[in-house]
Amino acid sequence: MAADDDSLTGRLERYVKVGASMGGLAARIAGNRYLGLPMDRGRHAADLKAALGGLKGPLMKAAQLLSTIPDALPEEYAAELAQLQSNAPSMGWPFVKRRMAGELGQDWQSRFASFERGASAAASLGQVHRAAALDGTALACKLQYPDMRAALEADLRQLRLVFAIYERYDSAVRTADIFDEIAARLREELDYAREAKHIALYADMLGGESDIHVPGVIGGLSTDRLLTMHWLEGAPLLRWSETASQEQRNALAARMFRAWYLPLYRYGIIHGDPHLGNYTVRDNGDVNLLDFGCVRIFPPRFVQGSIDLYWALTRGDEALAVQAYENWGFRNLSRELIAALNQWALFLYGPLMDDRVRRLTEGMAGNYGRDTAQKVHEDIKRLGGVTPPREFVFMDRAAIGLGSVFIHLKAELNWHDLFRSLIEDFDVDALARRQSEAIARADLD
Repeated sequence: MAADDDSLTGRLERYVKVGASMGGLAARIAGNRYLGLPMDRGRHAADLKAALGGLKGPLMKAAQLLSTIPDALPEEYAAELAQLQSNAPSMGWPFVKRRMAGELGQDWQSRFASFERGASAAASLGQVHRAAALDGTALACKLQYPDMRAALEADLRQLRLVFAIYERYDSAVRTADIFDEIAARLREELDYAREAKHIALYADMLGGESDIHVPGVIGGLSTDRLLTMHWLEGAPLLRWSETASQEQRNALAARMFRAWYLPLYRYGIIHGDPHLGNYTVRDNGDVNLLDFGCVRIFPPRFVQGSIDLYWALTRGDEALAVQAYENWGFRNLSRELIAALNQWALFLYGPLMDDRVRRLTEGMAGNYGRDTAQKVHEDIKRLGGVTPPREFVFMDRAAIGLGSVFIHLKAELNWHDLFRSLIEDFDVDALARRQSEAIARADLD
């Protein structure tokens, strides 16, 4: 999104074009169904990417997120959407000055010792500028693009149409709750005051982890659409890993595991977007967490369900598996449907059940995950479909996203021991108490 040229007229023109393309795609799918013609899902997916390719901003963020959530969209759609780029041209300096003045007042530059004109990073919802406080402290200023709330609501209407098209020919997974979950998290991401509270929450939860770092927020230089934080020095993971030893890569993977799953199993909270741009690595291998827009707070019973399912699979306890799925919100599960769901659960939990040092993908063929997801999808569709609890969206997102990081690092760890260390003393009432206290300390509603 080139913010300087993002006029209302220009945005409306793009939405008209996208709407027409989506309407044509929907009509063709409906015609195929009426005439009994075979569905060319590959062609439909390519058409969808072409229809969406002219838009930037929230819809691109949602599309890329969807491409990593198993069964949210068919394989062909996910592959096409994964190619969309959400990185946008940054706002030019005249526009940045106007935006900063709108957030901090006309004298905003006097409140910084320096403020770099060029953005150090530009993404789908905003961009980051490096700056220095009056005392010389290095700062990161995250500035939201203009009119993003209106853009988000317009983009969500297009996303709802994507789901509607999908469900016209594939009813295995009903997507209403998935849409609601994505919409809720994206709306939260536009609230930088809430993100500041998320940062405080994570600083609290990870306070005992000396090798995981969270930036401090500068309250006097932050608003609902400007978030000013301490600048944390570090290298992108892909660049850092080029020269790292196996031992260093293993240590980083263990830190990343704890950074994501200690908050989940002690507080019922997870960072829902393990995107490569959301953390950096220090020279000594410590992890910097940078972006806290997408944070999911789970009901304690949902976390209880994830642990119950682990023990059910480990012990072959079908009754406990049913209890776990019911804790997640599934109802009226047949034995066949439970068996289908367990196939995907075994894929995700498999490395955590294997008590030895190993790579995450050891013993798996190259397409094992995709093939497993496809088989589960077909079984669920044959059995009448299922409505996944909305909490699944970012739980699966985190698991798949982190898994890809561990695979890239070629990490060799005892995943079983890492996981067991987090759940060995699990008590759902204690989690509920810790969660409530942490949320109160962070002043989250």
